[in-house]
This record gives sequence, C-alpha cells and structure tokens, in this order.
Amino acid sequence: MYDWLSLLDKNCVYTIFMVIDGENKGEKLVLSEEKVIWKSQKCEFLSQNLKEIKKTCQQGILIIEGQRIFCEQIGSPASLVICGAGYVSLAVIMIAKSIGMHVTVIEDRPKFADHARKAGADVVYCESFGKGLAGIEGGQDTYFVVVTRGHRYDKECLEAILQKPYAYLGMMGSRRRVTAMKEQLLQNGNDPNDVEKIHMPIGLSISAESPEEIAVSIMAEIIMVKNQKRKASEYSRQMIRYLTGQTGSELKKVLATIVEKHGSAPRKAGTKMLILENGQTIGTIGGGCAEANVIRQGMFLMDRTHMDSELTKVHMSGEEMQEMMCGGNMEVFLEKIGY
Repeated sequence: MYDWLSLLDKNCVYTIFMVIDGENKGEKLVLSEEKVIWKSQKCEFLSQNLKEIKKTCQQGILIIEGQRIFCEQIGSPASLVICGAGYVSLAVIMIAKSIGMHVTVIEDRPKFADHARKAGADVVYCESFGKGLAGIEGGQDTYFVVVTRGHRYDKECLEAILQKPYAYLGMMGSRRRVTAMKEQLLQNGNDPNDVEKIHMPIGLSISAESPEEIAVSIMAEIIMVKNQKRKASEYSRQMIRYLTGQTGSELKKVLATIVEKHGSAPRKAGTKMLILENGQTIGTIGGGCAEANVIRQGMFLMDRTHMDSELTKVHMSGEEMQEMMCGGNMEVFLEKIGY
C-alpha cells in the first residue's frame, strides 16, 4: 500500500478504510471515487460491507457490526512552488521546509537560483518562468507563491498557473499593483472567479515589514488554507521512503496513527509517527509524556511475534501527564510495517 501511496495522482482524493478493533483488526481498503483501487490480502469484512462503506468517505470513525473502522482522506504531500528567489522567497523556503513541504523554485538569474539552493529548496529551475512552470503539473495539494522582481514576470506566472489545478495561488504586491494585475488578467479573458480567488496582496494582514515577517504572513496564510481541507495527508516524503523500504529497510518499524481524539488533544485524527527500532522517530503525534508512552508501546510491539497491531488509549491528564495540560485523550493505532 505504501508503494502505491508514493505514486498518488495529485488530482484525485483517496480514502483509506482500516479496521482498528475486533476480529478483523488490520484489514485495509482504499477507495477513489467509490472504486476500490487497493485492498489488503485479508479483506473479507470490508469487502462484504463495501456498499455501506461507500456511504461514508469522510474523515472519522465508522462502526459496522460493532467493529470500528478508521476512515482517512488523503492526498499527495503538500508541495510549494515559488516563482522568484529574492529575499522574501529565501525566508519562505526555510519556513516551508521546516514544516515538511517539498519546495520548488523557479528563477531565471543564476546567482539568485543558487541562493535558493543554499536556502534548502528541493528543486530549483534556473530558466524563464514560463518554461519552468510548463514542467510543473500542479494539483490539489500544490501551493503557488509568486514573488518575482517585476510586474510583467508576475503576469506571466499567474496566467500560466491559472491553467493548472492548485490549492493556493498568491502574489506579492502593493494594492495599486494588485488592482492593475486584476484588470490585465480580466482583459486577457481569464475567468473572473479564478482571478478573484488569487490571494493578492499575498499573506495574512499582520503589518509585516521585513522579508522574514512577510514570509511568516505568507506561510501562515498557506497553512490556514491547507488545514481547512478535510484531508489528513500526514505521509511525508521522508516517512514514505521508510515505509517503502527505500531507506532503513533493515530496521523494524511501527507506524502510530491517531484514529480518534477527544477534548483538547494537540494533534488531529490522521496524524502519524513512524517509530524505528533504533529509537528514531519520523513525525510527531504531540510530544511530551503522551508521545513517549506511545513510542515505548511501539517498541514493545516490535518484539511481540504474535501481534501485528495494537490499539492504545492515551490520557493527557493526571499526575503522570503534568506537563500536558490539554486535558483531552486520544486513541492511537500501532501497526508493524514490513514484517
């Protein structure tokens, strides 16, 4: 399944159904537009109840015949495409990388393109904006930021991006520049609804002044848009590499997934953390004693030959969780990976 996840179509929405308790615990099935596109070898229970399952393709818990099924909508990992590599772009790159986004930068000036590489961009195209954007498909989890050095370059980028699927499109500029840009885009026949959806001026209004502050406002707006989606795409590229055996194939692994939360638990259902036998973790489910307890249980599960998975409850209150003042609780599903 994880090999398949690494090849997701960026323009489709998928739902993974996983039985988390009862005699059929561990069964998995994946739907896209009500079609079964993958299922585990043992999948009798989910297959028998497919008609009822298709009625609920939303994030959350589904109960069938007394057995709980975790429903998880996912997409491809979030990607950020930045047109321009000036000071604001460099600050955006560093923030985006810190939250796990894959960053692509297009810049036609070699010196500035090199700055983007040094800032940590995953891919840098040193060529014209039109040519660079022609090679980018876009998708429901692709976020575009236009911060070029001039009005004509902004226009070239926006017109190219408007022809692609995207989750977010923003352009930096003064209100006067934004007004002029909207008029030009409309005069060129672009759909008024599409033009109105462009975030310009880009970023949340926080009175930002320095390039770093502007970058914070841009990434805050992108995070807001991203988290308004109902998808729980928590499979980072690094996690996928471990899950598919591209990295650390010799290590035992346990994947921890929050399947239900109550109260003010810090992370949402669908959040994942991969636990490796060497003590390393990929991702986080909230930190503190709660996470430490889950890691400990994951390590125990690795050595239990008679168990492949386990559902555990984590209470974030009481004396043992003094530093976790959330007061909520969550259920975490632990499953062995690759053995």
